[in-house]
Amino acid sequence: MPSRPAGALEKLQSQPHVLHTRHARVVSCCQMKREKRMPRQRIAYALLLIVLSSIFAALASPYPLLAQETRTVRTPPPQQIEPPANAPDNSTTNDVNRYTLSHDRYEKAVAYSRAGYSLYFLSVLVGFVVLILALRFSFVARIRDFAQQTTENRFLQGLIFIPVLALVLDLADLPVHMAWHGLSLHYQQSVQRWGSWFLDWSKAVLIELAFLSLMGLILFLVIRKSPRRWWFYFWLASLPIILGIFILEPIVIDPLFYKFEPLANQQPQLTTDLQKLTQRAGLQIPRDRMFLMNASSKNNEINAYVTGLGASKRVVIFDNTIQKLTPQETLFIFAHESGHYVLNHIRNGFVFFAVVSLIVLYAAYRLLHAMLARWGTRWKVYGTQDWAALAVLMLILEGIMFFSSPIINGYSRRQEHAADVFGLELIHGIVPNSAQVAAHAFQALGEIDLADPNPPAFITFWMYSHPPLAERLVFAHTYDPWRKNRKPKYVKEEK
Repeated sequence: MPSRPAGALEKLQSQPHVLHTRHARVVSCCQMKREKRMPRQRIAYALLLIVLSSIFAALASPYPLLAQETRTVRTPPPQQIEPPANAPDNSTTNDVNRYTLSHDRYEKAVAYSRAGYSLYFLSVLVGFVVLILALRFSFVARIRDFAQQTTENRFLQGLIFIPVLALVLDLADLPVHMAWHGLSLHYQQSVQRWGSWFLDWSKAVLIELAFLSLMGLILFLVIRKSPRRWWFYFWLASLPIILGIFILEPIVIDPLFYKFEPLANQQPQLTTDLQKLTQRAGLQIPRDRMFLMNASSKNNEINAYVTGLGASKRVVIFDNTIQKLTPQETLFIFAHESGHYVLNHIRNGFVFFAVVSLIVLYAAYRLLHAMLARWGTRWKVYGTQDWAALAVLMLILEGIMFFSSPIINGYSRRQEHAADVFGLELIHGIVPNSAQVAAHAFQALGEIDLADPNPPAFITFWMYSHPPLAERLVFAHTYDPWRKNRKPKYVKEEK
């Protein structure tokens, strides 16, 4: 599910992606834990989102863009998955029909969420201010001059200029990220010590610097070769690189931050039950592609996700999920995640963002020329082939990505709702009292993650990549086409 503020089946979105796009996880699924995570609102991630999305335009099937998803899954009559004998049966003893919190928990959820919203906008503001000041007071120009004085080789100049500029921006944004981690510690959402947190931050920065250096060098090579159509050729040149990252991330990048082990080693029955769900959903994921992630070493997040492509495709369950939810609730969370794959949300999302990214790059191309014509002399940026022009491009892209947030998140909320419907239909008939199980899962996620019980409408519109958790819980409790003699939308049984 996408990288922006989201929520926990909202968190059903969050993967431990260092590059924080989750491939936009736009695709994958975005979540309120992303709503709760400080997104890096700098162009580094805007660029990553742009090129990452582009890839899948080439991979996508020729389906109508943004067409209403109507795919159905034909399944044999369901066989019930019974809860273990020692599992609490909350679904029958405590009917949950709305999201409620104790007074103390309610106050904490509101305070935590509101602080998170503030830090999000502060991070955006810091990104804009730092870039503008760095240009206005010729700091960017001085970095360029340093690179040019160090070597006459254009390639080596880029290897100096790009990492230094990106590192300066990262350091400027570091206090906001530290404030966010401190807030997460205060509200017991994180258990990661500062030393470990800073080590992870450093790893992420190094990965980012390597990626931006590569993409920056390609960008300026394309600009020099085609000053008028670089925006299109850069879009195309990015595809194989990002495709490689998407395939390798689960097996190369993610293990740098968390430990993974085969799920069957500790949860053989859950592994078997997940296989039943994947088979019913039409997904082919063998037992050796199901993993347990030790999220509890760093946070209290509840999550499960499907990631990767081809040989790297896999199921990942957070150990917190198994510890804090019942097995049936865990199955619903996974059913939601599987919906993103079965309903082609990954494909459709990437096509959507590929188109958006191409438009964004073209707009950036036009704005770059206009801004350099007006302020280039004052900023000491001498044309589009000047290394310092990268900072101007970052400023433009950051603005475009920020103001397009409502469109991106609105599209994501639509996908998340469809995944909720799919998840409810997938577990119906195989998980007893499935509607109550789903409602309990949302209730537990909200209590543990301190999900905002009543987010402001503007915040939902601008930041939420998932519908508010309270709405999702009510929907899970009331969705019952079977009792109303209606056909399920996605998962239909064969007779």
